[in-house]
Amino acid sequence: MAYFRLALKPGIDKQNTEYGAEGGWIDGDYIRFRYGLPEKLGGWTSFNGNLTALVGQITDIQTWNALDGSPYLAVGTTRKLYVYNGGQYFDITPIRATTGAGDVTFAATTGSNILTVTDTGHGAIVGDFVRFSGAVSLGGVITAGILNAEYEILNVVDSDTYTIQAPVAANVSDSGDGGASVVGTYQINVGADVSVFDFGWGAGTWGLSTWGTPRPAGVTALNTRVWQLDTFGEDLIAQICNGAIYVWDLSGGTGARATAISGAPTKNMFALVSTPDRHLVCFGTETTIGTASTQDPMFVRFSNQEDINTFTESATNTAGGQRLTDGSRILSAVRSRGQILIFTDTSLHGMQYVGPPYTFGFQQLGANCGCIGPHAALDVNGLAFWMGTEAFYAFDGTVKKMPCTVQDYVFKDINLIQGSKVYAGVNSQFNEVTWFYCSFTSDDIDRFVSYNYLENVWSVGSLARTAWSDIGTFEKPVASEYSASSAATTISTIYGLTPGRSFLYNQEDGVNANGSPITAFIQSGYFDIGDGDSMIFMKRFIPDFKDQQGNLEVQLRLRAYPQSTAVPSSLDPYTVTPSTQKVDTRARGRQISLKIESDEVDTFWRYGTLRVDIQPDGLR
Repeated sequence: MAYFRLALKPGIDKQNTEYGAEGGWIDGDYIRFRYGLPEKLGGWTSFNGNLTALVGQITDIQTWNALDGSPYLAVGTTRKLYVYNGGQYFDITPIRATTGAGDVTFAATTGSNILTVTDTGHGAIVGDFVRFSGAVSLGGVITAGILNAEYEILNVVDSDTYTIQAPVAANVSDSGDGGASVVGTYQINVGADVSVFDFGWGAGTWGLSTWGTPRPAGVTALNTRVWQLDTFGEDLIAQICNGAIYVWDLSGGTGARATAISGAPTKNMFALVSTPDRHLVCFGTETTIGTASTQDPMFVRFSNQEDINTFTESATNTAGGQRLTDGSRILSAVRSRGQILIFTDTSLHGMQYVGPPYTFGFQQLGANCGCIGPHAALDVNGLAFWMGTEAFYAFDGTVKKMPCTVQDYVFKDINLIQGSKVYAGVNSQFNEVTWFYCSFTSDDIDRFVSYNYLENVWSVGSLARTAWSDIGTFEKPVASEYSASSAATTISTIYGLTPGRSFLYNQEDGVNANGSPITAFIQSGYFDIGDGDSMIFMKRFIPDFKDQQGNLEVQLRLRAYPQSTAVPSSLDPYTVTPSTQKVDTRARGRQISLKIESDEVDTFWRYGTLRVDIQPDGLR
């Protein structure tokens, strides 16, 4: 019999059954589709040539160039705010409070490395960071050099007392209190790494329900800290989603810290700078500026043009505000062609600059199309994409629910409680939009779903990235990975630092995972030679791979019926080298599925069209 060309349609199809997806692909990992063919994803290397550990989980990345062309990168984590320039990272986390000299005292216990710190009304929570200065030795091994350092707060005893962990245990001579000149500098309170929704007995506010009855799910919510980063000229705008807005003035140098924007609302769901008119727009913000208790999750407020410090409207400026309807809270916003798109939990609105006296005009663009989280939406050349809680959507002038061949796979296995962690990134080099999300059993991002918007195909996998920035300022996309258990050394010494580190990578750089192998595979749906009871006997196949580097394995999964357990052919797996001309097989079954896999360093491949020598065979 002549060779049969095994040409498979692009994209992963998990909506059909394995047999119903005949002629296509049903599973894969670390795979993309380009020009209709599947290929292994590109690799990654450490961002700055050195795998630097940053404290906390990165939730946003911003890259930009200063006016002199110098490249900058900023990352906001659940615990810190950093900026990168000139090959170095700098901690620019805003300062919450600084004590007066002598307001802080220390107390040590012989044989213990736990120090008790007294500071009346300190306002700190567990995990906060404080730096001490002006201290003298406690008289023994707890020297001034140890005390005058940065610490993570270990435990909060009460409103006036907390504990920290020194690098050495105190001895009997450590009986001092640090002297009369100790100053404590507190960074802003840290955020949560994981979102938590309380429910059950005792949850919620006093008097919410009756004694002895469970409360409904979602009564009390604690969302992970998410930063929204933007730029105003060459300065960084750093906003904590559902929190305050800060600015980092580049002219102050890398040693300066971000500071709260004076005159801005103190609690906002989201914020960004409009273009080309350059207003700082706050979404889900305060109706009375500076009063957090007046926060309205559907209220939009914008600053005076070219002035991020003036939000109070007057007859001589362009500041103002507008409340939206259809939704309970604004979750995200993106700059698009000619307008800002505003995403609520149920709808889409447009915000257009119209000039004085109204400054901006608003209109509702869609309903029943809510967004899942602050970074789940993006715009690509005027076309917006976003993830909802049960579907994907696009906006090209009208809202459309996107046909998705992996929709059930994604939304039946997504952890909606961690929806605020979902991060959408664009990889313009490969025409891809990728959403990184937490699977149902995970509190950290461990899955991705990718859409090629030019070829209209979907793929899925396990690449875990908490934030992403496309090429532009830097030659490669930059993305972050989080390890909750990592206790790697960070850019500065912090005593008592608990685990949880993020790492930045150059994506699409080489073919390895920062020097380690990437296990990539793709599996086809099951196919047969025709209708009826005929079995298939595959004698051989001729491999067809483009740009192949290294070896890969081809497996033939066989079964007699759709519900049968698949078994490998007798000679599996088949190793294919770049010089392999043909592979002889003894594969026999009614249905056959093809699986291609590579798990060695320096491997790359792109599937073409295998030719297989198959013929009908009997039942025995």
